[in-house]
Amino acid sequence: MVSLVSKISLIRLFSRIRAPSIAYTLCTVTETRTQKLERIADQLLDLNKLEKHDYSILFRHKMGLNRYGPAVSGLGSGSSSGPGAAAADAKVEEKTIFDVKLDKFDAAAKIKVIKEIRSFTDLGLKEAKELVEKAPAVVKKGVTKDEANAIIEKLKAIGATAVLE
Repeated sequence: MVSLVSKISLIRLFSRIRAPSIAYTLCTVTETRTQKLERIADQLLDLNKLEKHDYSILFRHKMGLNRYGPAVSGLGSGSSSGPGAAAADAKVEEKTIFDVKLDKFDAAAKIKVIKEIRSFTDLGLKEAKELVEKAPAVVKKGVTKDEANAIIEKLKAIGATAVLE
């Protein structure tokens, strides 16, 4: 069932197309498939911005799509369609890039922590000291899990507490 908004959009779209009759031009037998597609593309390119917007709404409606994705009885035989498949894809995708955050450290080990932070970052002495003093703070961004775990182990060995984010 086509809603009133879709009917109005359809009427507005077809009344503004500059071709003599879209029904007549789409049904010619003599043109090849490529010519037909080129002609349709040219007609779509001739539409103004409002007409293109109306056409996109109409096209999505005709394809069974709404603003939230394909309909459940949607387009067919794809291997991953519907909300269940999207949840399964999200479970498969794991986080690969992590941040290392310095939570706290022993006051006696402050100098060791500063030296260790300088060893795996390109910070100077002053910047590393300021970073350690404003803990909790992220000390390294965008590292792999293995590299992050190695950094955390080094920090734990000298008396600091670090976590993986």
